[in-house]
Order: sequence, then structure tokens, then C-alpha cells
Amino acid sequence: MKFDLIKTDTNTRARAGMIETGHGRIETPIFMPVGTAATVKAVHQHELERDIRAQIILGNTYHLYLRPGLDTLRTAGGLHRFNGWAKPILTDSGGFQVYSLAHRRKIKEEGVTFQSHIDGSKHTFTPEGVMDIQRVIGADIVMAFDECTPYPCDFRYAKNSMELTHRWLGRCAERFDATEPLYGYAQTLFPIVQGSTYPELRKTSAETIASFGRDGNAIGGLSVGEPVEDMYAMTELVTEILPADKPRYLMGVGTPENILECIARGIDMFDCVLPTRNARHGMLYTAEGIVNIKNAKWKDCFDPIDAQCPVHTSQTHSRAYLRHLFVNEEILGMQLASLQNLGFYLWLVRTAREHILAGTFSDWKNHMVRQVSRRL
Repeated sequence: MKFDLIKTDTNTRARAGMIETGHGRIETPIFMPVGTAATVKAVHQHELERDIRAQIILGNTYHLYLRPGLDTLRTAGGLHRFNGWAKPILTDSGGFQVYSLAHRRKIKEEGVTFQSHIDGSKHTFTPEGVMDIQRVIGADIVMAFDECTPYPCDFRYAKNSMELTHRWLGRCAERFDATEPLYGYAQTLFPIVQGSTYPELRKTSAETIASFGRDGNAIGGLSVGEPVEDMYAMTELVTEILPADKPRYLMGVGTPENILECIARGIDMFDCVLPTRNARHGMLYTAEGIVNIKNAKWKDCFDPIDAQCPVHTSQTHSRAYLRHLFVNEEILGMQLASLQNLGFYLWLVRTAREHILAGTFSDWKNHMVRQVSRRL
């Protein structure tokens, strides 16, 4: 993987860059739609590419390991061939899913033993095993196995958790470097910074992560319930330390406002389930603000879903029609809402990039934060 830093904003830490992978280029800052189980929910791959203009999507090690399973993925020739997505893919290591299964898992030095949420069967993830699984999945960018530190937690727990993540990273790096890609293109490993909301731990973790000299770095353990001010403070602290010539990925973040504020703090890559999850419940993100499409106020509103977002469906369907689909529980309603939200997120980071390159990011960001966070 190669990263070129093209421009840094003069008034903030916002950056425009370019990542090159075996499956194509990624213009940063970028938002990555979440395709947990080999699919972005309610969205076809050609819509991701043509309408939403996604450049990279996510898969999840935990879910893909359970279903369809490694034998199927290996036989298919990896996830790209299995799901028909020819552009870059990033896989989460499964650390967050293990974190979310608190009542079903046990964390030890060797790894994590957990019960499947599907059938209750027992499995073990080790740092080495997770690297092997991600080799089989075949993502362009693979994440190190970490413990996603819960919030809130006391300093001792956060410190022990961070140190375990660092030890696991050493094992991940050793196994990754000792193995080869399976499908004829390169893969790259991103370590993950942890440390909860304790500045001294975040500083230590960022320095440790940076010392591994990998091609990119991630920040985990945020957007897990902490105040948004803490998320911004930890992000700003960590981006001061992580090398400027490597892409920085803030995992699981967030709302449009969060994304804009964290771009301004030096983040290049984002993912989050919010746009698709909230779309399925009728919450739309637009350039004007947040819309609850189920509200009666949209019954006779024949304006486009989002006049500024260039997604085809946002321009050709009205808010009244989309509300009608939700009231009648038509599946198309969830599809159109998902297209709108993902299309808006990709439009937002694309436009942020344009303003960074033009030298007008700061004023535009301040205006857009007010716009996208208001409810209509």
C-alpha cells in the first residue's frame, strides 16, 4: 500500500491524500460503508459504485468467519470474488464484536474464547489466528487484533487492556510478516491505538503503535459511549503523535458532525453503521439537516429527498414518496433511504476534500457542522 499526502489545510489539521492498493486508489478523507457480512445492507454493489461512488467498503472478520466460513471464502478466491466488489476492502479484526459479546466471551493472554451469537458454538480468536483468517478473507487492509476497551472503565483496567493490545499487536505483526497473501495482491496491516479516555494512555499507545512502522494506523475504543468532547480530545492528541506520512483511520465514527470535526483533527478514514442502520428506521442525513421521514410534515412535500446530494435517487424521488414507502412498510423505502444516507456521507467527505485542496476547508466546515446537526 502507498499513501501520498497531497495537502494539509493551513487553519486545521485536515488533510487530502491518496491511498493506492491492489484494488485501486482511495481519495482521502474517505468514508467506508460497512458491509459486515459481505454486503452493505439494502444496497447492491453496482449502486455502491455508480450512485454512492464508494471507493472502499468494510467486511468483518468475526461475522465472515462464522458465515459463510473460511472454506467457502477460500474456494471462492477471497471476499472480492465472493461478493463481486472489485475495489478495495478493509476488514475489522473482530475485536469490537468480541467486545460487544461481553456475556459470551473470556479474554486471556492467549486470545479470546467466545460463543457464536448464531448457534452458541465455542470458538477462539488469537492474534495469529485472526491474521490467518484475514489472509483467507483477502482484504486489502487488515486490522490488528485488539481489545476494544469499554467505557467507562478505571485507569488500571484501561492500562492493562492497552498493554494486552500492544502485546497482541506484536504477535499479529510477527504472524502477518511470516505469511503471504493468498490471491496475488498485497495486503497491509494497521495497528490500533487504545487507552480509553486517559490522555497519558493514549499518548503511550500512539507512540507504541507508531514504533511498529506499518503503512497506516487506526484509532479504536472511541465512540463507545464517551462524551463527544472526550472523543475529539483523544483524537487530537493521538493525531499529534501518529506519523503524518501514514493514513489515520478513526474506527466506528460517526455522525456527519463527528466526521467533519475529526477531519479537522487530522483523520483520513472513517466507517460507521449509522447511515445504513438509521436509514432503515427512516432517519435521513441530508445537506440541510436530519430528517425523520416518517413524520406527517413530509406527507405532501414533493421536494427532492436531498437537493444538494448528487445521488440519483435523492434527486428523482420526493420526501412525500419516501414517507409513503415507509408508512406502507415497503422494502424500497429502506433501500432508497440507505442510498441517500451513504450517498450523503460520501458526498460530504468528497466535498471536504475539495475544500481542503482549495484552501477553504475551515469556513466551509464550520458552516456545514451547523447545517448537518440540525433537525428539520
